[in-house]
Amino acid sequence: MEPARRGGRGAMLPLLGALLLALAAGVSAWPHDGAVGHGAAGFASGAGGERRYRDLAQRRMESVRSSFGATRRDLATASAGARVYHVTDYGADPTGAADATDAINKAIADAFRAPSNATMTGGIPDLGGAEVHLDGGTYLVKAPLTLPASGGGNFRIHGGSLRASDDFPTDRYLIELSAKGSSRSYDYEYATLRDLMLDCNYRGGGVSLVNSLRVGIDNLYVVHFNSDGVAVSGGHETMIRNSFLGQHMTAGTDPGERRFTGTGIRLDGNDNSVTDVVIFSAATGIMVTRPANSISGVHCYNKATGFGGTGIYFKSPGLTQAWISNCYMDYTSIVAEDPVLLHVSGSFFLGDANVVLKAVNGVARGVQVVGNIFSGRDKGVDIVQLDGKFATVDQVYVQQNSATGMTVKSTAARGSAEGNGSSWTVDFADVLLFPDRIGHVQYSLVAGNEFPGHTLRNVSGNQVVVATDKAVSATVHVLVDQNTN
Repeated sequence: MEPARRGGRGAMLPLLGALLLALAAGVSAWPHDGAVGHGAAGFASGAGGERRYRDLAQRRMESVRSSFGATRRDLATASAGARVYHVTDYGADPTGAADATDAINKAIADAFRAPSNATMTGGIPDLGGAEVHLDGGTYLVKAPLTLPASGGGNFRIHGGSLRASDDFPTDRYLIELSAKGSSRSYDYEYATLRDLMLDCNYRGGGVSLVNSLRVGIDNLYVVHFNSDGVAVSGGHETMIRNSFLGQHMTAGTDPGERRFTGTGIRLDGNDNSVTDVVIFSAATGIMVTRPANSISGVHCYNKATGFGGTGIYFKSPGLTQAWISNCYMDYTSIVAEDPVLLHVSGSFFLGDANVVLKAVNGVARGVQVVGNIFSGRDKGVDIVQLDGKFATVDQVYVQQNSATGMTVKSTAARGSAEGNGSSWTVDFADVLLFPDRIGHVQYSLVAGNEFPGHTLRNVSGNQVVVATDKAVSATVHVLVDQNTN
C-alpha cells in the first residue's frame, strides 16, 4: 500500500498545479474539452496540454506586466500619490555626455503642476511635496535650470550632480529660483535643494534664490564658481546647512591661493541662517549686505587675510543685526562696516585672523565680541582692529577673549601702579580698543596706615592719573570701561 500512497500523492501534484494555473488565468480560460473529466493524469499529460497551460500562464504574466509596467513618468504624472519625477525618464543623460538642460527643465515643469487648489503664503501653489529626482547621475547643462514663473511651494530637487558646459553663460547660475517680472512678495516657498554636487566649470554660480521663502539648502557641494556659490537676494528665511563650497578643489596651502576670486555665500536678504558650512576657497567666504542674519559652525579657510581675503564680510553699515557663534576663522578675518548690533562669540581665530571694525560713517553701537580664542604668529596683530575713526561708540563690549601670539584688545581693563609720591599713572593705551576714550573709572588707593586725600586727576590718552594731597607710599588699583553705562 505504501507505493500506492506515494503514487497517489504524485498524481495529485499535477492536478494542483493545473488548478492554480487555471485560477490565475481566470475561469473563462479553463479548458472545456473534457480534460478535467479525464482525471489528473489526462489533464497534465501530453505535449499539447503542457503547451496550452504554459501559454495560459505566459498570457497571464503579460497581463500583469502591462498593468504594472508603466514608466515611472506615467505613474508620477497620473497618480497624485506618486509625484516623484525622475529626470532620466525625460531623456536626461546621467553620464554627462549629452546636454540634459531641456530634459531636466521638463521634469521641473511637470512637478510644478499642482495636484490640488491648495495654496501657501500669498497664494503660492502647494505642490504637495513633489520631487525632482536626479537618480544619482551627472548631468551636463548648457543653461540654468529654472523654475516656472507661476511660482510654487513644497517641493524638492535632489540626488545627483550638475556640471556647467563650456559655453554656459558666465552671468547665470546652475539652479535659479527666480520669477522675473513677478509682483508677488514671494514666488517660491518651502523648497529644498538637497544632496547635490554643482560644478560651475568656472562659468557662473551655483544657486540663485530670488524672493524665496523658507528654502532649505542641505548637503550641497559647490565648486568652480566664478561669481557666487550660493546667492540669496531678497526673500526670507533661507537655511544653508551641512554644505561645502570652494572655487578650487583644494584642502589648504594652495599655491594659487593669492588668485582666488568669487564669494562662497552671498546674503542679500533678511533672517537667513548659515550653519555647519565649510568654505575652502574663494576671495570672500560669506558676504552679508542685509541685516538680521545668523552664522554658526562655519569653517572659513577660503583666502588668507594676509593675501587680501576675508572670511565673513558685513557690508551693511549702520544696521548689521547679525549673530556669529562657534565658527572657525582659519587665517581669514571677520570685517564689519559701521557695526550696529553685532555679536561674535565662542569662535576660534587661527593664523592672525581677527575681527575688524571698519568705519564708514564712524558708528559702532551694540557690538559684542566676547568669549573667543585667538592664535597668532607673534607679529603684533590685534585680536580686534579698528579701520578708520569712530566718532559714535555706544554699548561696545570686547571682553573675556583669550589670545596667544596676538595683542589682546578690550573695551574694559584693569591695572595698578605703586610707588612713593603724590601722583600715580596707570596706562591702558596698549590694551583699550578705542583711542583716547575712557567712559567709566573705578579706583582704590591703598596707603598702609596713611589716610591721604586723593582724587582722579586725568583720563586723557587712555591713561588714568590719581593724585594725593601729600607724598605717601601707596598702590593704586584701577578699573576702566570705554562705555559710559
